[in-house]
Amino acid sequence: MTATTTTVDFSAWSHAHLERVEATLQRVLPAPEIAPRRLHQAMRYAVLGGGKRVRPLLAFAAGELAGADAGRVAIAGAAVELIHAYSLTHDDLPCMDDDVLRRGKPTCHVEYDDATALLVGDALQSLAFQLLGEYRLADDMKTQLEMVKLLAAAAGSRGMAGGQAIDLESVGKSLTVPELEFMHIHKTGALIRASALLGARCGNGLGEKEYSQLDLFAKLIGLAFQVVDDTLDADSSTATLGKTAGKDAKDSKPTYVSAIGIARARELAQDMRQHALDALAGFGERALRLRQLADFIVLRKF
Repeated sequence: MTATTTTVDFSAWSHAHLERVEATLQRVLPAPEIAPRRLHQAMRYAVLGGGKRVRPLLAFAAGELAGADAGRVAIAGAAVELIHAYSLTHDDLPCMDDDVLRRGKPTCHVEYDDATALLVGDALQSLAFQLLGEYRLADDMKTQLEMVKLLAAAAGSRGMAGGQAIDLESVGKSLTVPELEFMHIHKTGALIRASALLGARCGNGLGEKEYSQLDLFAKLIGLAFQVVDDTLDADSSTATLGKTAGKDAKDSKPTYVSAIGIARARELAQDMRQHALDALAGFGERALRLRQLADFIVLRKF
């Protein structure tokens, strides 16, 4: 298979799965005419019609690795995306990062108000766990309970929320690369890892060793995702990013760019990508979509 064919094939695959997860999100979110209308309209505003949907795509790719039903993975991927959207809505609030632009449009609290945005995040988080309880996602209930626990841990104080707390405490400080990795394994990486592991748990085709290799891949690619984010924030435009560019430096937030410079940060992202690909070595062609996603994450321009 040529590189061009592989790229086109991935484009078609990702487009089809993006449409699937978007349709799933449209379906599971409360309709805008249902009371309380303003809250439900704001929830849909915060979630729909934007974003790269990297997390659901990782769930789909890992699900294929494990022979999972795509309908099950769509629900699991939607649940992760709802957690991600809630985190962005809260992160943008004035008490956190105080940002006014997200995915090329006004942030939720700007379009609505602070209180509504706070409730949007609360409601999206609750809806994510409702999905994990409402739909049959695994062949046995023990595995499905493990999935609930996995997402809860990834979103909580030992995961995303804890990483955000470390981030807020680190403003104005200089962090080393190991300290940055510790922060982002929690803040960004935990939910990315959960995406892949939830997708795999929807199937039954992986042994524990293979599951561990997938986890290692997801951990590395989650860190690479953040390194690339830091470089893009430093050298891309607001129009390209769809969010305020250069805000990390302006707010004195420690980043991989501030720690080691943009050139070395790009090299680090490539190193992480290669190690992530190495973790997939034993899977053969079954891991094609995961490899392609690794390339997309590290080579992206937005």
